Amino acid sequence: MSGTFCLYVQTRNIFLFFFVCLIYSQLVFGSATAQQITTVLPETVVSATLVPVLSSRVGSSINVVTSEDIDRLKVHSVPKLLRKIPGLAVRRSGVLGSFTQVRIRGAEGNHTLVLIDGVEVNNPSGASEFDFGSLRSADIERIEVLRGPQSSIYGSDAVGGVINIIMKRGRGPGKIYLSLEGGSDETINSATSIRGSGTNYHYSLGITGFSTAGHSIAENQGDETEDDGNKNLTFNLKAGLKPSKNLEIGIFSRHVRDKTESDSQPAVAGVINTKEADEESLLRQNTSNLTLRYKMLEDNWEHLLTVGKHKIKSDSFTNGHNSFETEGEKNKLRYQTNFFYKPFNSSITHRLTFLSEKETELGKTLSSYGNTNRKITNYGYLGEYGIDFKDQASFTSSYRHDNNDIFKNSDTFRFTGSYLSKELRYRLHTSYGKGVKNPTLFELFGSTENYKGNPSLKPESSIGWDIGIEKRLFEDGLTIDATYFKNQITDLIQGSGNTSINLSGETRVEGIELSIEAKVFDEFILSGQYTYTKGKDSKGQQLVRRARHLASLNVSRSFYAGRLSLDLGIDYNGKQNDIQFSNYFMDKKYVTLDDFFLLDVAASYKITENFSVIGRVENLLNEDYEEVFGFSEAGIGAFIGFRSEFGI
Repeated sequence: MSGTFCLYVQTRNIFLFFFVCLIYSQLVFGSATAQQITTVLPETVVSATLVPVLSSRVGSSINVVTSEDIDRLKVHSVPKLLRKIPGLAVRRSGVLGSFTQVRIRGAEGNHTLVLIDGVEVNNPSGASEFDFGSLRSADIERIEVLRGPQSSIYGSDAVGGVINIIMKRGRGPGKIYLSLEGGSDETINSATSIRGSGTNYHYSLGITGFSTAGHSIAENQGDETEDDGNKNLTFNLKAGLKPSKNLEIGIFSRHVRDKTESDSQPAVAGVINTKEADEESLLRQNTSNLTLRYKMLEDNWEHLLTVGKHKIKSDSFTNGHNSFETEGEKNKLRYQTNFFYKPFNSSITHRLTFLSEKETELGKTLSSYGNTNRKITNYGYLGEYGIDFKDQASFTSSYRHDNNDIFKNSDTFRFTGSYLSKELRYRLHTSYGKGVKNPTLFELFGSTENYKGNPSLKPESSIGWDIGIEKRLFEDGLTIDATYFKNQITDLIQGSGNTSINLSGETRVEGIELSIEAKVFDEFILSGQYTYTKGKDSKGQQLVRRARHLASLNVSRSFYAGRLSLDLGIDYNGKQNDIQFSNYFMDKKYVTLDDFFLLDVAASYKITENFSVIGRVENLLNEDYEEVFGFSEAGIGAFIGFRSEFGI
């Protein structure tokens, strides 16, 4: 591809045309009878709308990573898994476990809303961004990635999209699951969990540990270096009880303790000082959720009451002394009611949902430069309507109003459509919506005497849309999806001197997402994705840390009735711009980071039905690369371990 991408057709006309095509297809083909053809994409997703729906009825662009995918790819790091998803750019600032951003479709890192079992976990004490560095893949049931503006469903932060991480629940007789792995840089991965279920209950308890001596992020700078490590301990609890036919109670609790080492950064940016000071950061997260679900009228009317809480505390240490401390807390009370209606002797189903919620964010900073303690309260009200025509066409529309006690209120919306032709084995999908990103506590009020806030800030706003087609070939053995997307963001908030301001003009992003999955036979799976992203800010400058070209490819092959499994993975990251700061971060210039290929291989062998040995090599070609300017990434690494399970 030349790098030049233009489309000279008005956005609204394309979107209107596509919806007309969807409706026309339903009128023409809606009564056709399909014989001996199964429904495409039968799995259910829970993130695309306010109620679970079949993925074949989702108009928004969505990808799902399952626990089977995680086992097949043998990946322990969630950021590494997310590189396999089209439209996602992953950037890590340091060793494994360091601060890691995920951008969706060229939006900012804090335009990605992250949920863990339905609880929003973006950090309210900072930029309202989630750090993926400490997130491990153990005990994850599935990861749903929803791309495009989703604020009409989820509120603030969902400008680029939503990543919903769903933890495993107990199913069947109780079992204990064990895994242990060790390797390069004194790295140890371990996980222990116990899961099970009965007639009216289920439970899951897991403990995950990770430690590494790491590597020096300054090893390319020709001076003495020291390794910077990471240690992580995570607890998960998920349980449910069904005391009656109509009532379900669910609880979720998660605790994370993460410690990361780093080197100080002096005035010359991009040059990491390994001699001046040793720095450490200690992160503690507590997440909890209580859900009550009551169903009526033969399950056609349901009520959900949810109480969620996410608390995060971060301490920064210099030479063993606490130099900076932040605390953030997000509390949410939410009521939702869903009504399903299917007229007698009709193939049309209607879905209607109303939701009301109260969210409170608290942020606190403690340092020698000054202390802050602030709170924001937001009330959100939304409605969503969905209609499903037989097994083919589906449409949804949603509208949300947010009432905030400090800054301007916001109104958001979203329209989606999906049409499935089972005879021709293709699916059309599209979405159009508005997203918002509220100013953070830090941007509104500052954190020190040297950085004052701006209580006059407006929420960031975006209009985004996409159009795509999915095609299945060779009796569903080959699936190809191509999607065009575009997003326009206004009122971007940026630091300016000692405060924050809303920028004038628009940031424009457009691109193409391609994905392919081939199952040649049961023992062979090939999957890949390519994303082209063209993004420029209001001054016409290419957006930093957004490579125009991103791609990944994975090939998995099993032998001997599935006992031996091999996987090869390739990740490609094209050239990208970054910023080099100087003069104590007051001056900046743009630099270009080289493109890179990462080649990983992995293998597992099932010795018995319940015991497997696993080996893998990361960065097999020992690629020398940076994802963020000034932070060298690790070279080749080899790891070996086992996985086991047994009943109790």
